[in-house]
Amino acid sequence: MVQYQELDRTLAALADPTRRAVVERLGRDGVATVSELAAPAGISLTGMKKHLRVLEEAGLVASEKVGRSRQCRLGPNRAEVLATWIEDYREMVEQRYQRLDALLARRKEEQHEQ
Repeated sequence: MVQYQELDRTLAALADPTRRAVVERLGRDGVATVSELAAPAGISLTGMKKHLRVLEEAGLVASEKVGRSRQCRLGPNRAEVLATWIEDYREMVEQRYQRLDALLARRKEEQHEQ
């Protein structure tokens, strides 16, 4: 259950296009201030701070006060929780396809035997 809470936070944080854009920008540029992140999004500093709080709670972004500005960078999570879940889901689907392939092969053999 705890692992799903972390996954849910990550998915919820990435569900918003503004927050996805922030993660993409930080992934590309490394570090940006709140003002630098808010400007292209066309939102207020307060609005961007709310988005950043959601990203920080999910572990996707980390920020620190440097002088009079707050600098942001990718956080410790970096979506590993999401990547792990996707890989586990992919493996589960692959196993189902393998079972289906085996069932179809058995049915084909049964039809040839008749």
